[in-house]
Amino acid sequence: MKNLHVKLLALVLLIFASSLIFYKVSTLGLPLFPSDDIEVWSIEARLAFTAKKGPLKVQLILPTILPGYMMIDENYVSGKYGLAITTVENNRVVEWAVRRAQGEQVLYYYLQLACDDGEGAGSFSEQQKNKVEAPNLPQYPENTATAITALLEEVRQKSADVKTFTRELLLRFNSETPDENIQLLLRDVNTVNERVELIRLVLAGARIPSRTVNVLFLREGARHSKLIPWLQVHNEQEWLSFNPENSESKLPDNVLIWENAEQAIFNVDGGKNSSLDFAISRHTQEPIRLAEQRARKMDSRAMEFSLFSLPIQTQNVYRILLMVPLGALLIVLLRNVVGIKTFGTFMPILIALAFRETELVWGIFLFTLIVALGLAIRFYLEYLQLLLVPRLAAVLTIVIILMTVITVFSHKLGFEQGLSIALFPMVILAMTIERMSLIWEEHGPSEALQQGFGSLVVAALGFLLMSNDTMAHMIFVFPEMLLILLAVMLLLGRYTGYRLTELWRFRASLSKDDA
Repeated sequence: MKNLHVKLLALVLLIFASSLIFYKVSTLGLPLFPSDDIEVWSIEARLAFTAKKGPLKVQLILPTILPGYMMIDENYVSGKYGLAITTVENNRVVEWAVRRAQGEQVLYYYLQLACDDGEGAGSFSEQQKNKVEAPNLPQYPENTATAITALLEEVRQKSADVKTFTRELLLRFNSETPDENIQLLLRDVNTVNERVELIRLVLAGARIPSRTVNVLFLREGARHSKLIPWLQVHNEQEWLSFNPENSESKLPDNVLIWENAEQAIFNVDGGKNSSLDFAISRHTQEPIRLAEQRARKMDSRAMEFSLFSLPIQTQNVYRILLMVPLGALLIVLLRNVVGIKTFGTFMPILIALAFRETELVWGIFLFTLIVALGLAIRFYLEYLQLLLVPRLAAVLTIVIILMTVITVFSHKLGFEQGLSIALFPMVILAMTIERMSLIWEEHGPSEALQQGFGSLVVAALGFLLMSNDTMAHMIFVFPEMLLILLAVMLLLGRYTGYRLTELWRFRASLSKDDA
């Protein structure tokens, strides 16, 4: 019954910890493993115009479709203007308004995007799944109806699906030597927007759903970028993007879809000579900081109670303390499952913490030197027949004297690694020397050296584990992993099987049983 209780408790701890970790990784974007800084784009939209005397209202469509990017922050510079965010035909719109304005006016919208491996935030994935109705056949003007009908028939013969149909049509529109039908259709077309609308009109004759999207090319250091219209067609599964000027059928890297251009991207009511341009810059940022910004934007309080909310000095302390349970789990595995003998239960882990400053090789050398010298002096104290407490106090004093002498001599000899010996846990060293001497007397030097060697092996393995950057990152960013370690410890606490060293010890009897 107790065994079942332990298993259920361990299962609850595992599920609870795993749920928290999954939420932080999937929702807040915390990196499960150490990762490089994330590329962040800062975009500034500058809307300039000349205000007429009187009331003024300005509208600007904001980006909502962000494939490949995640919005982490946005800001508005409105000055004396009133500000409101509304939704118009599935597009977010910022609206500035003021009772009176005069002269040159400039309004700003700031946006920060982080590169995202997934589809990105926003409504892009949802719009991909929405059913799109085929357009009705348009009534073409008499002077172009025959040309469009002939063009559609020619393109249909050289295409197999929506994608190839659109590409073939764009190739004809962008040909250096267009035929008579294309020349007729392009006779009154002067801008890219007019070209896209004409192509959409032709596609409607083939009952192919299409739309215009404005895209912004993200280029480092750009100062006066403009939105460029692109064509999108629907193939009953997803929207396919095409460059209307060269028939390119895929969005390049570092391109942001700003909005569906079914309406003007901005409107200035009460002003004139309006223009919109963009300034773009790129920098890198730590994933943790991005997760904090994302949590604030989502009104999530998870990051407010994380270890990152502590002062930096306190964070550095916990970066070390949180690794101790990992070393404790290693002790449990090596003692209860493998069967390695050590002096004390947690002495090797405390020594391993000291190895973080001395480095592994020097740490083992200094530890062995102090224990050997201390053990020799401890044997001398045995002849004095001191009581237990005074003897322990004497051993502790001797350990400190040895550490001081080794530090001074190593410094004089130019071995700066010896200075870090002061970080060794003095009381633990004293107790190790005392216990080793007792085992030496009661069970012989073989047993004492065996336990001493086991302690060094465990300390070395503990150092390698607790100094691992990946483990340090995972436990500090996700401290709930300690609950997983606790669950494993609880399960190992019910382990009563053979230890691996016992299998080697009784190998002779096991072979006889098999025979």
